Amino acid sequence: MPAQSIWTLLSWGPDGWLDDIAYGALITVALALATLPIGLTIGFFIALAKQSEEPSLRLAANIYTTVFRGLPELVTLFLFFFGMPILLQHLIRYFRPDATIDVNSFVAGMIVLALIFSSYASEVFLSAFRAIPKGQYEGGYAIGLSNWLTMRKVIVPQLLRIAFPGLENCWLSLLKDTSLVSVVGLAETLRNASIAARVTKHAFLFFGVASLVFLGLAVVSSFATSAILRSLGRREAQR
Repeated sequence: MPAQSIWTLLSWGPDGWLDDIAYGALITVALALATLPIGLTIGFFIALAKQSEEPSLRLAANIYTTVFRGLPELVTLFLFFFGMPILLQHLIRYFRPDATIDVNSFVAGMIVLALIFSSYASEVFLSAFRAIPKGQYEGGYAIGLSNWLTMRKVIVPQLLRIAFPGLENCWLSLLKDTSLVSVVGLAETLRNASIAARVTKHAFLFFGVASLVFLGLAVVSSFATSAILRSLGRREAQR
């Protein structure tokens, strides 16, 4: 392929595909960032449930992580995107027979990725909880702190520092898993690269560009997480 045609295909404008790839990269980042706080929150509470003294909470949490870590991510996405509307349609039929249910691909991807991410993040949080000595809890109670204040002021700062390396790996997996949502029509990096490859017949070029986008996001994430980890270390040293 001539060099000029490569730059034409990768140009910004009607004759090129760079703007589509860039838009897909923005959607990838937006999907991952929208999923992250939901997954972290669910994962934290699942970890709390796993170490609860209530057997039913432990059982529910274990079932949750077993299901979403055991099912392939793509199967989970298909079950939610294609199966959930059918289930909701049957339920709503009793009240509004003519109603139709559509699931937005971005929302479906965000929910499914949050469920998967939280199941792995919960194990990271659980390991971090177990690494904190019980004397830390007892010390908080001894100075008059409530359970909530002990958790917020004593346990959580240590928990974040201990869990952070594992959560970084979960974040990188989340970035890569956003590509799965391309199969349900979300115009993220991989889908736009696939369209460009199909239209231009230059699959290696555009899938290579998509690979570089994901690698670039991983490198940026690595720098960002290293800075956050250093900040957490400084805060811990000041306590």
